[in-house]
Amino acid sequence: MAGLCKLAALLAFLAVAALLVQPARAERLRDLASIGGVRQNQLIGYGLVVGLDGSGDQTTQTPFTVQSVVSMLQQLGVNLPQGTSLQLKNVAAVMVTASLPPFAQPGQTLDITVSSMGNAKSLRGGTLLMTPLKGADGQVYGMAQGNVLVGGVGVAAGGAGGSSLTVNHLSVGKISGGATVERAVASSLGEGNFIKLELNTADFATASRVVEVINDKYGPGIAYALDSRVIRVQSPSSSDQRVSFIGTLQDMQVNPAEQPAKVIMNARTGSVVMNRAVTLDTCAISHGNLSISVTADPQISQPNPLSGGRTVVAPNQQVGIKADSGKVMLVKGGASLAEVVKALNAIGATPQDLLAILQAMKAAGSLRAELEII
Repeated sequence: MAGLCKLAALLAFLAVAALLVQPARAERLRDLASIGGVRQNQLIGYGLVVGLDGSGDQTTQTPFTVQSVVSMLQQLGVNLPQGTSLQLKNVAAVMVTASLPPFAQPGQTLDITVSSMGNAKSLRGGTLLMTPLKGADGQVYGMAQGNVLVGGVGVAAGGAGGSSLTVNHLSVGKISGGATVERAVASSLGEGNFIKLELNTADFATASRVVEVINDKYGPGIAYALDSRVIRVQSPSSSDQRVSFIGTLQDMQVNPAEQPAKVIMNARTGSVVMNRAVTLDTCAISHGNLSISVTADPQISQPNPLSGGRTVVAPNQQVGIKADSGKVMLVKGGASLAEVVKALNAIGATPQDLLAILQAMKAAGSLRAELEII
């Protein structure tokens, strides 16, 4: 029985060790790189949302809303008398944004986002009027129109001093399929019988491994790296064969190189994120806190009745200083950052103290990682 228990313990230890020392998992090429020339294009437009229930722009504070309404009416054949002052409550000026996907063709629909640019209280229940969507080149690539869907609600009670409750954001809405593509963007995919793979993260080792995997499958010379990010691959001349070739290419498995050691620190929240490549050299860390507190306890001096004296408030301030005992921790070389963070938490270091300690370790050359503060 003792021998069986020892054997079971040994097998359990080997299983845990195998889990801890797993080889790098291969990833699909579509997750590591994108195809050159296959990209989205941002569209933007200015329009009007009408039909609001008194929650539109205050026209005295947003004159561009009135100017837009007057211009729209003139285009529709309605000419307002000179000097007319419009007091609109159901209209809001908005910016319309959308993303034009690659290979989009005229007639396809796009989802759009409608955002108030004035002081409208809510876009709920409004209708976006026909709005042209332009690209960075100033050309119109889509037309947007439809009913705005706002995922929120606002409730108010009483007058100016009453209570109000707002759930989610009321000045931004979406229209599913609210835009129609009017112009296609020319694509350069496959020009010259080759395509370009662009790695999401530039890395010489990963680029070399991608080239090796492609050439092992299709033959030497099919792929070669231009630099640490771009890989040039020969592709079939026929568009149908090229599409099939790219689909097979994106499903290929590649073992990416290990990322460089990096520590990300958020100075506002005190959070620290690190990868497994972070290591430390031998160093000693001292931690201690000095806190100073100032309190004011006013003393009131009240004179006797009919004495002719005055009530006097005399400040009584007290200053206290508290110094916590400093602690020194020795970190041996090769220790992971996770072990150091655990030890610092054990001696009572706050997240802000941890940020300062990591910065000092980086300055001393003990932190073997790139330190990035966001």
